[in-house]
Amino acid sequence: MKRLFKLFLLLNLIFAITSCSEPKIIYSGKIINQENIENLNISNKINLIETFGQPSFIDPIENKFFYYSEKIKENNFFSKKNEYSYLFVFGFDQNNNVIEKKVLNLNEVQKSKINKMKTENNIIKRGLIEKIFGGVGTQKVPNTN
Repeated sequence: MKRLFKLFLLLNLIFAITSCSEPKIIYSGKIINQENIENLNISNKINLIETFGQPSFIDPIENKFFYYSEKIKENNFFSKKNEYSYLFVFGFDQNNNVIEKKVLNLNEVQKSKINKMKTENNIIKRGLIEKIFGGVGTQKVPNTN
């Protein structure tokens, strides 16, 4: 019985080691290569759609196209590495000419620091009696003379 258990344990260990050997690459959004990132010389909406394809999101209010692209390398369940994550934003004028081009690296945005400033809370500074009874007796009666 012990030999069977050891054999079963050994087979599971070998299976676990071999299943984690080849990394898996996961793409999300548009697959955009380095050439597209370097050459953003696009003049109008038609050229943009021919180059990048249909956008991931269209903002009809501000007349902007958004393209999202992400590549994740996954070795196993516990080991994921975000190779890149980009958001391309293109703004258009009324004649469908490109007037705004932005490339946001979302990996850098996630590393930004959050401001830890807090608003002072005067309620916490009050005592237990004041918390229970509130502002009883603190208001002055107006003089009616």
